[in-house]
Amino acid sequence: MSEVKRTIRIKTEQHILKDVPLVENFPMRQWSIEIYVLDQSGNEIPATILDKVTYALHPTFANPIRTIKQSPFRVEEQGWGEFDIPISIHILGLNGKTGERKFNHDLNFAQEVYTNDHVVTIPVGANKNPQLNKFLLESGPLPFDDATNQNKRKLDSSSNGPSSTTAIDSSKLKKSKNGNAFKGSIDLEKLANGLTKLSEDDLIVIVQMVTDNRTSEMNIKNDVDNAEFTMDLYTLPESLLKSLWDYVKKHTSEV
Repeated sequence: MSEVKRTIRIKTEQHILKDVPLVENFPMRQWSIEIYVLDQSGNEIPATILDKVTYALHPTFANPIRTIKQSPFRVEEQGWGEFDIPISIHILGLNGKTGERKFNHDLNFAQEVYTNDHVVTIPVGANKNPQLNKFLLESGPLPFDDATNQNKRKLDSSSNGPSSTTAIDSSKLKKSKNGNAFKGSIDLEKLANGLTKLSEDDLIVIVQMVTDNRTSEMNIKNDVDNAEFTMDLYTLPESLLKSLWDYVKKHTSEV
């Protein structure tokens, strides 16, 4: 298992609410916090490597424990006092303590906009957590042997649809009485066609789904040098085919 480092940015904005009365001689303020990741050039990009962020606000706020599950993981409130906010970020696909990182954030009103950056270490593997790997590539490289090619790897396809020479080997598909090719409940010809409609980023996920579940019975070939990945769908277990079907259904209109 390898590791990568990424910079998490906590961005705070605040301003005085001029039309709201003072509270204990302090002005009321509107404040918000958002979470970003920095890319290699130091630019803020969406923190897609996170699946949720939890803020523990001061107990005087209603529902002080706030869990946000959508980027930019924004929490917004009104108040007059400064205080520390414990923030927990949860890295996509890493369960429990393995995926949790904690920060103590200083909410203060010295500036209208300020940022705090935190470097986090994330465990990664070439054949583990493909969705996380995909999003990590948005902010920097991965330490795998073929990391530089990973975001370019794609399934080869032809204008005539899947054949034995393309990414999907249909030469062994068994036909039902109505002429369709099925394994269990999965229509393999529809699945093969759907796979050719996916984007390159989605195909990276497909490749890793297949390699993560590889068995000796499966006829697959990963030609990294030529950026080609070939698989005979009929040799894939039905459980994996169902996962591929669900993914293609979610990301295309082909199945």
